[in-house]
Amino acid sequence: MGIRIYRPMTPGTRTRTVSAFSEITKSEPEKSLTHSKHRPKGRNNRGVITCRHRGGGHKRLYRVIDFKRDKHNIPAKVVAIEYDPNRNARIALVFYQDGEKRYILHPANLPVGTIIRSGPDSPFEVGNAMPLGSVPLGTLVHNVELVPGKGGQIVRAAGASAQVAAKEGNFVTLKLPSGEVRLIRRECYATIGAVGNADIRNTSFGKAGRKRWKGRRPQVRGSVMNPVDHPHGGGEGRAPIGRSGPVTPWGKPTLGYKTRKKKKLSNALIVRRRRKSSKRGRGGRDS
Repeated sequence: MGIRIYRPMTPGTRTRTVSAFSEITKSEPEKSLTHSKHRPKGRNNRGVITCRHRGGGHKRLYRVIDFKRDKHNIPAKVVAIEYDPNRNARIALVFYQDGEKRYILHPANLPVGTIIRSGPDSPFEVGNAMPLGSVPLGTLVHNVELVPGKGGQIVRAAGASAQVAAKEGNFVTLKLPSGEVRLIRRECYATIGAVGNADIRNTSFGKAGRKRWKGRRPQVRGSVMNPVDHPHGGGEGRAPIGRSGPVTPWGKPTLGYKTRKKKKLSNALIVRRRRKSSKRGRGGRDS
């Protein structure tokens, strides 16, 4: 890993920083593990835009990632570390002893040539997958299942890791990257170690064009729109919102307004809520 800094030869390179890609060992993806994927560009099945500011961008091939790690007690060798345009983490190509090839999320400090395993009896080493009930306390894990056998759903971003805090009965207590402390069944699988490419948080786009390459279209503040386009719009010069708090383009409260369902079943499994984000009031950035 590492960060590449450009000389300020143009306005776009003055603040531009990108990954050095020093850990990448293979440039072309494994053909049998890729397929094309329709990019909806923010539209639903009727062609109506339901998510704004999306469209364009470079073509991508989707890499099929093994989030389940369900080939138990079969050793696999890490053959290559590759770039994945669909996520900020790197992926590792592994060859199993029975001849099958799969992609997994690349954990930090997992070099090419390492033998990894999955299963309840797997050794306690980085890259191995095992049930949370078999993981020692204080261990960092990633790619954590919420439902046994469904595959990892949380802690999959670059540099992310959760810590095993306690074990009691049928549940294991995990401290998640957001600060939330949550109970998860001990049969759920997780992978030892943190996700690699933690330096991605230190990169900077440098120019709007790089956002366009990733399929993100321009956004503008609601306060600079007309009243017909946004509740914050209109007025002479720099006008205040004119409401008790900021709202979305459709009039719903936003920027600090809680939207989680109060009767959600998983509420009973949350020991401590995630860290509160700073609320923005009238003087804050509006949506």
